[in-house]
Amino acid sequence: MQNDIALFSELCDILFEAEKHQPVAEPITTSQLYNQLNLSLNAEGTLDEDLKTTLKQIIKSTPKTASKSFFNQLFGGRIGKASLGDLLAVMLNNSMYTYKVAGPQVGIEKQVLKNICELAGYKKNSDGTFAPGGSMSNMMAMIMARDYENGSIGTHGLTRLMTIYTSKESHYSISKNAALIGIGRNQVRLVNTNQKGEMLANHLDLLVQKDINDGYEPFLVNATAGTTVLGAFDDIEAISKVCKKHKLWLHVDGAYCGGVIFSNNYKHLVKGLEHSDSFSVNAHKMLGTPLSCSIIITQHKAQLRQSFSNEAEYLYQTDGDDFNLGKTSMQCGRRNDALKIWTLWKSIGTNGLEKIVDKQFEMANIARAYIMKNDDYTLYSFDDSISVCFNYKDIPANELCTALYQNSELMVGFGKFNNQEFVRMVTINSVLEKEDILAFFETLEAFATKHMLKITTS
Repeated sequence: MQNDIALFSELCDILFEAEKHQPVAEPITTSQLYNQLNLSLNAEGTLDEDLKTTLKQIIKSTPKTASKSFFNQLFGGRIGKASLGDLLAVMLNNSMYTYKVAGPQVGIEKQVLKNICELAGYKKNSDGTFAPGGSMSNMMAMIMARDYENGSIGTHGLTRLMTIYTSKESHYSISKNAALIGIGRNQVRLVNTNQKGEMLANHLDLLVQKDINDGYEPFLVNATAGTTVLGAFDDIEAISKVCKKHKLWLHVDGAYCGGVIFSNNYKHLVKGLEHSDSFSVNAHKMLGTPLSCSIIITQHKAQLRQSFSNEAEYLYQTDGDDFNLGKTSMQCGRRNDALKIWTLWKSIGTNGLEKIVDKQFEMANIARAYIMKNDDYTLYSFDDSISVCFNYKDIPANELCTALYQNSELMVGFGKFNNQEFVRMVTINSVLEKEDILAFFETLEAFATKHMLKITTS
């Protein structure tokens, strides 16, 4: 084992050097993947030196999500104390379903959940759990809401059509989960949004009333704190009034930007969160922990247990249910995702997490200010968002982003809103500084001038 730890340390050094000197890995096409890398699994094992060589090649070719050229996804960067917690979780290798096998790690998870509930403004007897990702967190909320509306579904199944409401700009997991939990995609109602991509509460009210009149059974509204493309925040207070009027479960999907609950400067973006029934947040996004660290909390502790608990004498043999976390989890065996957010939180405090969140908005403000001062750019996003959406000159966004990636210049994606396609630069990467934002635009402009702009002569 000591030799393997030494090899791991050596490979980390190689990774750190690659992030500095080749921050965007040279991509391997799918057609060449198995030709360029020896990924085969054979009857006989590989010698250590050969394995090391292969691992070095894999590291070199893997996208560098912790580099300062990574703006592509809703995560990025690397924070030491959070990585420490994740590495310790691997070495300890506890499963989180019972106190008997997880011990103090259960207390760590419960403490994180308790503090998240407090920051969300939830009542004292609220509870939650960790899920494998934001999509699964949303699924758990949808199952709780379904069972809260009709407690017999878990035993007898659906007996009538039930309806879900979410904005047109919400995450695709809502529709996907509706299919998986038996509601059906056709029973997901897409609510109109304004020009910022925020759900319109008046249209929501009309849709719900129409479904009631048509004999459907509405049960859930999904609001979004940070839409995937524009980073918009739905008006939770206005939506909660519609939910209260029609007695609907309100879930707030904060997978992307729910981390604003840590910030005194930006928590107003989720004003009214305390009126929701459940809330999900991904610590591996705004808070910068390693993947994955997804949290779902609810003000209905009894419903969490009712929807996900199942007796198993071979498993739950000691301690009370409050410390046997398998009673409130979608899974049975479950890795310890709480330790990495706990080590980070413990080391820098709530104030330190606030600084991490605030810095992302600061980086977005720098990017927007640069764009607004340059006539070659068109800005499509807005303040209070860490998704900076723009176009450069007349270059199609998808062509520009793809070319930057294929030529190992930058990793940045593109998105679309109201049929307008644009570059979507995300400033969530925890290692970014002002000079990295400015370097992004310098690199983009130099590459576009050299490779993509048509040069005309008079």
